[in-house]
Order: sequence, then structure tokens, then C-alpha cells
Amino acid sequence: MVFFFQNDEMINSAEKCLVSACLVGLCTRYDGRYKPDTHCLRHLEDRCWLPVCPEQLGGLPTPRTPADLVGGDGHWVLAGKARVIDANGHDVSAAFIRGAEQVLKIARAQNITHALLKSGSPSCGIGDPVGVTAALLLENNITCTEYG
Repeated sequence: MVFFFQNDEMINSAEKCLVSACLVGLCTRYDGRYKPDTHCLRHLEDRCWLPVCPEQLGGLPTPRTPADLVGGDGHWVLAGKARVIDANGHDVSAAFIRGAEQVLKIARAQNITHALLKSGSPSCGIGDPVGVTAALLLENNITCTEYG
């Protein structure tokens, strides 16, 4: 789904934003559940937005085994100094990095400079620790706001 038209007119690309797909109610969460964030949805009411799931874009299935950052945050994962390990002990760092790179490509292709991301996610979290996708977006001057 792409939401870049309002009243049959194309919206200026500077007004577009990326949003974690799970925040808008798409069943992209690791557990496949439907869990929209009402605060995020209210923020998006008058905006044009593009939902993305970095973990799916990186090739992981839904549902998928939960994963955590190990040995550092998303910046460290991108630098090869930390890893993303799922609950079964598998290293899924490559999929998380691939997904983050795909999200960045989408943002650049659409001239998007703002992303609304899922809190606490090893991909999208902005708090402590910052996720892999959030780290890559921040390193590329894309403003990130956390919800959920």
C-alpha cells in the first residue's frame, strides 16, 4: 500500500513519511498479530505515508522467532561489532542489515526525510538500544520518531 495522493493530487515528497507497518495495523509483527498504535494513526491522519517492515524486507517471514541485539546497538550491528540473535540462537544480523538498507533505498527514492518507528524493536527502536534500521536512517540524516 502506498498513500501518496490526497484529494486526487500528488503530495509534495517532502511531506511524505515512512512508518513501521506494524504501527498502522498491518500484520507484520514478529508474532503476526494485529496491533495498531492509535497515537501513531492520529499523527498520520493528515500526512502521506508509506508503511515498511524492515524485517520482512530483509527476507524474514511473518510470524518469525523474536530477536534481540547482542553486544551493542544497531550502529554496532551495522559496523559488524554486534549481532542480532533470535530466540533459537540463530544470527539474523544479515537479514536485519539487508532490511535496513532496503528501507533506506525507499526513503531516498521517495525523498523521505522522516520516519515513524516502532519502539523497542531490534530494527526500529530509537530508545536504548537503537535498532538496526533506526541507526541506518539516523546515520543518513532521516529524522526518526518512536511510537508504540
